This record gives sequence, structure tokens and C-alpha cells, in this order.
Amino acid sequence: MIVFVHGVPETAATWRKVREAVAGESVALALPGFGCPVPDGFVPSKEAYLQWLLGELDALDGPIDLVGHDWGAGLTYPVASHHGDRLRSWVADVGNIAHPDYVWHDFARLWQTPGDGEAFFAAQEAQSVDERAAGYATLGLDADDAHEMAAAGDATMGRCILGLYRSAVPNPHADWGPWAPSAAPGMVLHPTDDPFSDATLAAETAEALGARFATLDGAGHFWPYQAPEQGAAALEAFWASLD
Repeated sequence: MIVFVHGVPETAATWRKVREAVAGESVALALPGFGCPVPDGFVPSKEAYLQWLLGELDALDGPIDLVGHDWGAGLTYPVASHHGDRLRSWVADVGNIAHPDYVWHDFARLWQTPGDGEAFFAAQEAQSVDERAAGYATLGLDADDAHEMAAAGDATMGRCILGLYRSAVPNPHADWGPWAPSAAPGMVLHPTDDPFSDATLAAETAEALGARFATLDGAGHFWPYQAPEQGAAALEAFWASLD
């Protein structure tokens, strides 16, 4: 079973094109509050999302090939390091997010600032879907994909993003590290045109986890939307090497 986990500010729909391009049974999980309701009693934080993901994995029939993008990758790294026995394999991008020297990007630091983060999402909610989509298009998404992402943004997602990012100061490694080599074979993907990734830090994360390191040449941060065939080919080549 291939299990895809999306990032921020996305929904499970992010994986639609990749799922169409890969062979085998797959599921795209939806992080609570991201295009779906928040369960009763769920308080958004990185630990809450990690425990939620572990529960989702335990409920699925294995063997599991886990694939994480953006914050989905951020959750994949602790699963791979500390719970690798639950997986057949794992793949994740933005390996720098798991590095001990990682410094959050400008958006994250804004969201982590009380008041400023709330103001950001209030302004987003006040915009039309088309206006929000225009902003996503500047990050390399085509019009339809940008509109799909923008349409999913709501106050619930905004609150979940704030809780998630504010629980990850100074970075995820501070609480979840140090990493031990994963019990499952893994691969860290680095899209070369991703402004939110860093090849050096990502490669060092791969080394710490005993994983492979591979690039998606010319692909940007939202490669599941922008370069799904290229990403799918990298995934299938990795999985084939495990057989």
C-alpha cells in the first residue's frame, strides 16, 4: 500500500496526479483540518499530527510505502527514524526541515508570531478564491492547480497551520532528533528548483537516516502538481530497487 501525506497549505488532492501516474494501490491521507474536519479533542501540533499519522498507518494493511511532501515529509522523518518497523519503505522531500541547523522560512516565522499569523490568515480569508489563487500561481502552479489549492483554504486550515508551526520552534529536530538510521529503506528527494529546500542539509539528513538522496531536476516545491510524471518515475524506480 502506497500512503501519500500532503503538506501546507494543501489537501490530499495535491497527490491526485502522482497517484494516477504510479502503479499499485494507494491512499492520500488528509491531515486533520486540511480540507476535512478536525476530530473532537484534536489540538493541532506537530506531535498531534505525528500521533494521528501513526494511527492511520496502523489502521492500514501493509506493507506500507510512505511518501511525504512538505509537512507530510516533516512527519515522515520521525516515523522513518523512530517507527521504521511499521514501513516497507519511505520517501520524503524538504530534507532540510529535519536537519538540526534548519531555520524556518519567512512565511513560517510570520505564522509563528502571535498576532501576525492570525492577521495573515484573516487577510487570506478576506480575499476571493481567485485572488488567493493568483498568489499560488507565483510559486509555479498552473491556473487550475492554484485554484484547487486556494479553494481549500479556510479558517480551520489557518488555525491548524498556526498550531502546527508554533509547535515546531526552533525546528522539528529540536524535539524529534537526533535521528537514528531508519529500519526501513528510504530516500530523500530534492527538487532542484524548490526555494524551500536546501540540497546540502537535505543530503545530510539522508545520511543521518541511512537513506538515499536523489534530485528531481528542474522541479519546484509543488512537484506533485508541477512534475507528477517525473516524481512518479523516481518513486517507482526506488520501489523497484527494493524488490
